[in-house]
Amino acid sequence: MGWFNRVKPSIYPTDKRDVPEGLWAKCEECGAALHKIQLADHQFTCQQCGHHFRISPYKYFSILFDGDKYTEFGDTLRAADPLVFTDTKKYLDRVHDTIEKHGKTEACRNAYGECGGAPLVICAMDFGFIGGSMGSVVGEKIARAVDKSLELNAPLLVISQSGGARMMEGAFSLMQMAKTAARLTRLHERKLPYISLLTDPTMGGITASFAMLGDINISEPKALIGFAGPRVIRDTIKRDLPEGFQRAEFLIEHGFLDRIIPRRELKRELVSLLSMLKV
Repeated sequence: MGWFNRVKPSIYPTDKRDVPEGLWAKCEECGAALHKIQLADHQFTCQQCGHHFRISPYKYFSILFDGDKYTEFGDTLRAADPLVFTDTKKYLDRVHDTIEKHGKTEACRNAYGECGGAPLVICAMDFGFIGGSMGSVVGEKIARAVDKSLELNAPLLVISQSGGARMMEGAFSLMQMAKTAARLTRLHERKLPYISLLTDPTMGGITASFAMLGDINISEPKALIGFAGPRVIRDTIKRDLPEGFQRAEFLIEHGFLDRIIPRRELKRELVSLLSMLKV
């Protein structure tokens, strides 16, 4: 049994669909004032500079699943506290506060449906829940996404958006790196495609495990991707880093990615990939 709790769905609220307050948003990249309706119409990318805003799993589901129709699964798992961990506050208090404040119940969501008429399972991470960190629940949900792909004989898409391992769970969190990597081998054995989409940021133990193990590794533009952050690396080696270091464009030049796909082209490109990889 994993270090997580199973609860009835009604105990905590479901995710609020990131409905923003007010009419305008400011682009973090160029500073442009963007009307939120137009921003949504452009799939939460800046019309001026192309900056990709972070979005929730539900928004990715809406973009990628045909007709915004999908079935969510594995949404009743909640974090436990195997280490009875406390820093500035108790770990479970931090989890409960995040649930109450944002309506987010964990750092990833699983769903299945059709994309371009082809069956697809998606596991999408959420930076809004404790930095998208991977604890025991996230590891279990990724494992269950693999199992669902095997059950449906469908490809798997994992959308990474995370700061890394959830250190409040200590070694139990780090164990999820091996767990997820090992479970993905079952897709390889069945010759089912695994597509990994890396978004901003994809860091730490996520990059060191399932995020870079895709049969095809794709990324959104300018996503920060790496293990340790650039500031940590710079301070460790006492040298300046190359321009654009750890950004998607740098990684594709050095052979770590297969494609960079803007979000507005993501579904079309994914449909094309699924057609070529048809099982």
